Amino acid sequence: MENPTNRTALVTGASRGIGAAIALRLAADGLNVVVNYAGNQTAAQKVVDEIKAAGGHAISVKADVSDPAEVAHLFEAAQEKFGGVDVLVNNAGIMKLASIAQSDDALFDSQVAVNLKGTFNTLREAADRLRDGGAIINFSSSVVGLKLDTYGVYAGIKAAIEVMTSISAKELRGRAITVNAVAPGPTATDLFLVGKPQEVVDRMAKMAPLERLGTPADIASVVAFLTGPDGAWINGQTIRANGGIV
Repeated sequence: MENPTNRTALVTGASRGIGAAIALRLAADGLNVVVNYAGNQTAAQKVVDEIKAAGGHAISVKADVSDPAEVAHLFEAAQEKFGGVDVLVNNAGIMKLASIAQSDDALFDSQVAVNLKGTFNTLREAADRLRDGGAIINFSSSVVGLKLDTYGVYAGIKAAIEVMTSISAKELRGRAITVNAVAPGPTATDLFLVGKPQEVVDRMAKMAPLERLGTPADIASVVAFLTGPDGAWINGQTIRANGGIV
């Protein structure tokens, strides 16, 4: 066990993109960090090494969030190394776009498994394991408000996560645990950029009044606020971090 008196954050999907930025930011804020990854051990270890090089404490743990047994192992690894979990960040997710008419079963089922059941699995585990006074951050998307073509399945799942967030906050009454969701707009990550023509990227960057894409650090700052003392009175809410796009 290492630094059991410190707060510990478990960040799913933390090997790259927004998840990696969150892991680095929470570590900089003094939390021990469990860097979860599904497949890319090298990338996850790079995040851990960066945290350690800055004087922080972190481990990487492989787990598929769609599998309840692997989620239980993820929490157990955090318990064994750091003594427990105070902060859960449900960042892991995939995005596959098509019109509803052209969405096949594989597109639907894979996103339900990772984005919806993955969040459900960690929420259920956290209800038993998270220490009192902790915080849970789920991830929605501002496309729930934008309602763009081809995002039907993805946005529908994220809307469900927003509802689960508010209900979880009520169900954890009496334990001083806050449960909120962050809903990024277009953010400069591989998840957003890969497969999009530059013209589309440029057009979407101009949609927000601030006229740029978000950065992983922008989103990590919102998560840090919600998990820190300044965000202690925010509970059961979805925060749209999108530069004003919707």
